[in-house]
Amino acid sequence: MEEISKKGGSVIDKVWKVFTSVKLAAVLILTIAITSIAGTVIEQQAEPEKNIKLFVKIFGSKLAPSVYEAANSIGLMDMYHSVWFTGLLILFSANLLICSIDRLPKISRLVNEPLKPLDDSSFTKFTINKQYQLQGSVKDTTADVLNIVKSLGFNPTEHKSDEGIQYYAQRWGFSRYAVYVVHISIVLILLGAVAGIKFGFSGYLPLPEGESSSVAYTREDKKEHPLGFTIRCDDFTVNFYGDTDTPKEYMSWLSILENGKEVLSRSIEVNTPLKYKGYTFYQASYGPLEDKEGLLIFKITPMGGKTEMVSLHAGESFSIAGTGIEGKAAYFSPALAFDKETKEPFTYTKMMNNPAVYIEFRKDGKDLYEGWVAKRYPKTWNLPEGHKVELVDYWGYQYTGLQVRKDPGVWVVYLGCLTMLFGLYGAFFLSHKKIWVLVKDNRNRTQVMVAATSNKNRISFESDVERAFGMLAGLK
Repeated sequence: MEEISKKGGSVIDKVWKVFTSVKLAAVLILTIAITSIAGTVIEQQAEPEKNIKLFVKIFGSKLAPSVYEAANSIGLMDMYHSVWFTGLLILFSANLLICSIDRLPKISRLVNEPLKPLDDSSFTKFTINKQYQLQGSVKDTTADVLNIVKSLGFNPTEHKSDEGIQYYAQRWGFSRYAVYVVHISIVLILLGAVAGIKFGFSGYLPLPEGESSSVAYTREDKKEHPLGFTIRCDDFTVNFYGDTDTPKEYMSWLSILENGKEVLSRSIEVNTPLKYKGYTFYQASYGPLEDKEGLLIFKITPMGGKTEMVSLHAGESFSIAGTGIEGKAAYFSPALAFDKETKEPFTYTKMMNNPAVYIEFRKDGKDLYEGWVAKRYPKTWNLPEGHKVELVDYWGYQYTGLQVRKDPGVWVVYLGCLTMLFGLYGAFFLSHKKIWVLVKDNRNRTQVMVAATSNKNRISFESDVERAFGMLAGLK
């Protein structure tokens, strides 16, 4: 034991000293900040091509593959699930907790130590100290002094001695613990983040219209992840800006089923997800199902007649009630366009950018006319006789791409954020203040001596003290 003492303490003491170091805290904070920036710039769990393109922009085409391999080998492509990043968070949490525990006894003494009256000579040793010579007796002045001390928010104790009457008090001593509240809040946030990383789920689910699934898929290896319930896509739609192909908004109508019964149904869009049993479903993407024949949905309104909805597949026919006119949906195009020179129609993409149906109309067995009816162009809905055939949807042709997340640590993070608000308020806006005021006789005059201290916001407190007792001097 003697040998250990000579070398500066046991191993535990040395480890404890390392973790109480502010330098270690600074290094950990800087490392976490830099790696977090890297994790934000680099798309996590993405296909290699996406980040290689990023590295080409930053490092050039020659260095990009090597830099990618190096970054991938240390886990930067999925850093929030890496052991080293979790280790950084644990080290930082340990650093905060040990620093707090190490300094707690000293802070506790400062908070709980009873305040005592000062000697006459000690008043001038404080940074905030004032002296006033007032007319009148000590007895007449003490009442005004007591009111001033109370007006500053203190509930003073009175002490009588041969030197005079002294009032002293302290307030907001517990605000010294505010920094500990901040430390605890940071640890809570880190714990919530680690819980989300280790026990949460982040995946995706491509869900075709009309179909349901009871699993989602991991991004890394596309493994099935059971949800514990079934989610169904009832419909999907996308709207565009004017005549452009730029999506304005896309929405999915989803239903949740438990034991075959629908328990929840609602629509989602990009910033309005669906939440159920800890899972959150975000609208993330969409696309066509090329190998699947959809169902054409028409809204048919005869001239002066009642509107009816009609569903059919391409190649099938419908009739316009009361007119004897039949229409055959001959062809479907998800994105109809016309060649500028030949005027021939063609499909420029498999996405539902401009869905249209070529309809052949007949009456009494004779051809009437034919043409394209486009969903985005109402003018194509009108027939020569005044009837209207509107293409509403091509249901079942698209899938909605859902981002699926479950984060069991999110409520711990919220609790940490709320705790931090209280801690920061105490740390920045509350301070441990102490004040002593001695009122004594001084050659037929009254001398008032003031000493005060504050662990924070000292200038503001000194200004308050000076203003309050300056008024007392002015009144006398």
